[in-house]
Amino acid sequence: MSAVNLTAEQSAVYDAIEHTRDHVFVTGRAGTGKSTLLNHLSWNTDKQLVISAPTGVAALNVGGQTIHSLLRLPIGVIADHDLDQPRELVKLLNTIDTLVIDEVSMVNADLMDAIDRALRQARQRKLEPFGGVQIVLFGDPYQLAPVPGDSEERAYFADHYRSMWFFDAKVWQETTLHRFELGEIHRQHELDFKLMLNAVRHGRVTKEIADRLNDMGARPAPDDGTITLATRNDSVNRINASALAKLPGRALTAKAEVSGDFGTRNFPADETLELKVGAQVMFLRNDSGQGGDWPRWVNGTIGTVVRIDSTVFVDVDGDVHDVEPAVWERFKYTYNPLTKKLTKDIAAEFTQFPLRLAWAVTIHKSQGKTYDSAIVDLGARAFSPGQTYVALSRLTSLEGLYLTRPLRPSDVLVDRDVDRFMSNRED
Repeated sequence: MSAVNLTAEQSAVYDAIEHTRDHVFVTGRAGTGKSTLLNHLSWNTDKQLVISAPTGVAALNVGGQTIHSLLRLPIGVIADHDLDQPRELVKLLNTIDTLVIDEVSMVNADLMDAIDRALRQARQRKLEPFGGVQIVLFGDPYQLAPVPGDSEERAYFADHYRSMWFFDAKVWQETTLHRFELGEIHRQHELDFKLMLNAVRHGRVTKEIADRLNDMGARPAPDDGTITLATRNDSVNRINASALAKLPGRALTAKAEVSGDFGTRNFPADETLELKVGAQVMFLRNDSGQGGDWPRWVNGTIGTVVRIDSTVFVDVDGDVHDVEPAVWERFKYTYNPLTKKLTKDIAAEFTQFPLRLAWAVTIHKSQGKTYDSAIVDLGARAFSPGQTYVALSRLTSLEGLYLTRPLRPSDVLVDRDVDRFMSNRED
């Protein structure tokens, strides 16, 4: 049972999901509690609810199943391809009341229409959007975008859709998507910084805001292990490898144990983790609650390795914690003919210390994390819409911002289609 107390704002959205059949899109700036609300919903709903996400890692984070695996959809553009639906899949899809999709901003319009078609076909309700299933979407299009495919896929989208985004799927011409935007930010508390982040999110950065960010970011970066958020994997790997090599002693290696078909691209932690005493590490999941003072750490907490034995001892703000390997479970929904209900079964497991070297991390992997201070390295340029916003919004305060170079107007990219949708405009 989730013991989280929802804010009035979150409670209103929960009620709209739980007590109606409306299709709902829950969005909001970074740090507004979308994940908290989703977690509360999954524990407390009375509906037959299934949680899914577009990628394996996103599905792991919410204890769900990937969209493609859940609905048995082919990879790539699905268009009007026939959908093969075995009997057990049909039974499963007929049991669902509500389908939740997390990180929906990474779902493209074709996949959204394929979800609609799969549900109509399985439930034999061809004239009803999503076959009568309630759809609940979580995500922030200002942060993550769908990944464009090859040139043929891009040409297909240009011919058939207004944009690649989920909100331009054809199904929304037949039914209404009710949008709820959470506005209460729990990560940052300085009003000035909240306003600056909002300006970056919407691409409305004035010279005054840019000057404030750049003046603060221009201070010499501390050499106390403050984490670097970088655009590129190679930069992150170079910083981490270099810092680890500078530490004395021999690196010790922990190899992950994998059971079942987990899929290498979906590994939530390093398959081979190299650590030394003195290494700066980041926790990759919340404390599971074995200690007296719970939680001792959360996803994104930074610490330092002080001893390596059969377990790893990590110092977090002066408290040393004995960290054991964690088990990540990959789930699969199945239909139970006896109870006529859905069951959520474990399909695969990945066991590894929930730690990653953390002198640096990619901006993409920093998604959902919170840092008191960070060095933001945008490289030669920010290369995708929302990237600068994601990096800056990880910070709890402006005081913690360090920039490897000044922000430029070209770093603040906002997708025009997102702006149109989120502003309720038709242009």
